Amino acid sequence: MVVPVKSFELAKGRLARRLDADHRGRLARQLAAQVLAAAGDLERWVACDSDEVARWAREQGAGVLHHPQPGLNPAVAHAVAELGRRGVSRVIVAHGDLPLARDITWVGDFDGVTIVPDRRGDGTNVLAVPTGAGFTFAYGARSASRHRAEAAMARSAVAA
Repeated sequence: MVVPVKSFELAKGRLARRLDADHRGRLARQLAAQVLAAAGDLERWVACDSDEVARWAREQGAGVLHHPQPGLNPAVAHAVAELGRRGVSRVIVAHGDLPLARDITWVGDFDGVTIVPDRRGDGTNVLAVPTGAGFTFAYGARSASRHRAEAAMARSAVAA
């Protein structure tokens, strides 16, 4: 499983009116740790471009996939491609700030693309893809529908 995590210093910026940077960073660490724990026995990787996040990930027992470009989509694309080169055939990508994450292991059970949308059905909280599918990640507004369209173009079955 891959959990993309941005710098803790920049985390949870929308909460800046309520929480100072230190509190936001601690919240981000706590949420990301919960998501990593929800991976159960799956191999866990953190995609990041921050040395601080990399150190934290290793402390959590996760591997680190440094990505050269900023942004969520390049980070996930880099991580999935790298794991594919290492022989991994399917990857679950889970956002590092899912407050209700308990068990994410089931998401990888389907052979095609699995999309777990946010509560509004708009965004993509968790996504499982075959590494060799040539999948183009499209996180952001309306990502769930864009990921469904991408799976259709790749001729992959979709579970959503």
